[in-house]
Amino acid sequence: MARPKLSYTCSVCGAQTAKWFGQCPECGSWNTLEEGAPAAQAAEHEKKPLRQRGGTGSRAMTFDEIEAGKQEYFPTGISELDRVLGGGLVDGALLLFGGEPGIGKSTLLLQVCSALSRAGKRVLYVTGEESARQVKMRAVRLAADRTNMLVLAENAMDAIEEKLNAIQPDCAVIDSIQTMYRPDMASAPGSVSQIRECASLLMRYAKTSGCTIMLVGHVTKEGAIAGPRVLEHMVDVVLSFEGDHQHEYRLLRANKNRFGSVNELGVFEMTERGMTPVDNPSETLLSQRAKNASGSCVLCAMEGSRPMLVDIQALATQSYYTAPRRTVNGMDSARIMLLLAVLEKRAGLKLFNQDVYINVAGGISLSEPAADLAVCMAVVSSLRDIVLPADTAIMGEVGLAGEVRAIAHLDRRIAECARLGFTDIVCPRDSVKKLPAQPDIRLHPVDTVAQAMAVLGVFGR
Repeated sequence: MARPKLSYTCSVCGAQTAKWFGQCPECGSWNTLEEGAPAAQAAEHEKKPLRQRGGTGSRAMTFDEIEAGKQEYFPTGISELDRVLGGGLVDGALLLFGGEPGIGKSTLLLQVCSALSRAGKRVLYVTGEESARQVKMRAVRLAADRTNMLVLAENAMDAIEEKLNAIQPDCAVIDSIQTMYRPDMASAPGSVSQIRECASLLMRYAKTSGCTIMLVGHVTKEGAIAGPRVLEHMVDVVLSFEGDHQHEYRLLRANKNRFGSVNELGVFEMTERGMTPVDNPSETLLSQRAKNASGSCVLCAMEGSRPMLVDIQALATQSYYTAPRRTVNGMDSARIMLLLAVLEKRAGLKLFNQDVYINVAGGISLSEPAADLAVCMAVVSSLRDIVLPADTAIMGEVGLAGEVRAIAHLDRRIAECARLGFTDIVCPRDSVKKLPAQPDIRLHPVDTVAQAMAVLGVFGR
């Protein structure tokens, strides 16, 4: 009897090959080919055809024939989540929540189900990882309202589809999509084909019934959502939960949103009563700022439409290594190397024998270039051991020539600084030209990094 041949499936794109390769021949990903069932056995298991629905039967129409309705949102009852979504949930939307284990995905979605239940929505919570008793224990701990909320402990998509058609909920939660499977397929739950087919079934149900479905997705070691990339293309919204388990704050970002902006940021605090929205993150992040310490600088960053004050910390100390250390937390390390080179070349600082550590307090991650000048001034403050003024905020983009470039939304940044009691702001001169007079704020426009150092008095004693 001939030995059955094995097949290998790429966990990223779903391509199948007869032999194993280190790199997928279709998408080019490395070490993603996984061994599948022998071809003969797979054919035996897949004799039953997949129960795919036919097309919708709709006809092609011109734009004039299509009725243009206004997109309506209904709030989730959680202000920070509504901000990230662009106003709330949409009927017939398919959402994907991703994040590390224990970050708070199930907790947040159970709170959302409770809020929707109080608003009169009929909610179905489908759990494939926990028992119904475990979900109830969490709901009791969170004091969740369970009036119109139903719980189903099931991971077979055939049974879930029957329950959805029978209950006809307004909203449904699938926790998690990696545990769901279709019994008429030979592959195991969590495989590429199973995730693709289960997500396709849920997408069709959401679009035809108008039910809003929220999926929970696991992430890989690299931080990407596990499963094929087509999963993220199929859904309408992709939300990612970020945060350090050592910090109480959690950040919610939208990587994809067909109904709103992808630049908004939601801030939550993990408490015993669940995820608590942080309505004033600026004050919260600066509440534990060190007093009279060098290397600390305040920056007003823009996360979508929200200005947020954060504490940029730097520590420069004598290095005893051949290659000085450069450790960065919360920012792009390559950008920090560039800024340190600018300080050496354009400002005359000697950093070749200094270990430099950069940290964004509170577990916040920054990517906008407006943080460049604040990082430079924090490094200079630590190197010179000079404390920066406590009521001064610094912001601006730094170029390779040492120039300070204009930044966007300076008026909103200034208003947030004034609200929290900051009286002096060091900013780019080009941005100030477009602003009206600011009676309560003293602006210090600068053109170069050297001018900013002169304004702050950190050239040295």
